[in-house]
Amino acid sequence: MTPRCRLVHTADLEPAGLREIRALLDDAFDGDFSDEDWDHGLGGTHALIEDGTGLAAHGALVMRRVRHRGRWLRTGYVEGVAVRADVRRTGLGGRVMAELERMIDRAYDLGALSASDEGALLYAARGWQCWPGPVHALSPEGVVRLPDEEGGVYVRPALAGPLEASGELVFDWRDGDIV
Repeated sequence: MTPRCRLVHTADLEPAGLREIRALLDDAFDGDFSDEDWDHGLGGTHALIEDGTGLAAHGALVMRRVRHRGRWLRTGYVEGVAVRADVRRTGLGGRVMAELERMIDRAYDLGALSASDEGALLYAARGWQCWPGPVHALSPEGVVRLPDEEGGVYVRPALAGPLEASGELVFDWRDGDIV
């Protein structure tokens, strides 16, 4: 039997469930998942797939603001996509993303995420587009360019329609990795 993908808001997760998600993320990211990374995925909706062993896959969708061509877009930002090592490459990551994409397409102007080289393969195969233009953030000191993030930001135009590649993306500020 195929385990179902369950959607749950952070507020409805018990402490044990949050610990299980954090443990999955720590394992999936080989210990390179910081407290700031964890914080970025809280406060939104989590897509969870559980099997007989426990939590098998996770992804979160949080709201952010991204400015493009002078307009601030309500952005569904994908965080913490991970699949347990023993069930990788079985389609669970795609099932998690399908649920998050459904929400993006129906409720947000734009979908966005930052992808590792390995993760980028999944997102590109699902139609996410690598952002070709400059990436900035609205920092406490003003707008700053994030050249290290360029080439790793993926977008999914939703209600806003296609973006103009000649424009820039300006992300709202947050602690830790901005995108």
